[in-house]
Amino acid sequence: MTRYVIRLNDRTQLLKGTLEGCILQVIRGEEAYGYEISEKLRMAGFPAVSEGTIYPLLLRLEKNGLLTATYRDSPYGPRRKYYRLTELGEVALKDFYRQWRELVSCVDRLFAGNEGE
Repeated sequence: MTRYVIRLNDRTQLLKGTLEGCILQVIRGEEAYGYEISEKLRMAGFPAVSEGTIYPLLLRLEKNGLLTATYRDSPYGPRRKYYRLTELGEVALKDFYRQWRELVSCVDRLFAGNEGE
């Protein structure tokens, strides 16, 4: 009999598909630029999320109408692109969070009493 082991050594596999929703939450209350977003994610406990990961997601969210962007001068170098949630982005964020809570609830039910044994 073959034994299969699922290895979850790399947290990035668990983050796949959730980062866009988390970016929307970071931007929800105030405008932010790419590096600032990656720092807020890091401070929330996410592993180092590079700007090379953040910027393509921001562009996709903007293209899909969930974010708007404006350029502003920066006292520390080139102009920065600041992102803000649109009304559609607010709806998408609420939908993401509802789906996330449902997923967490399902996983919690599966593990109830077993605690990952």
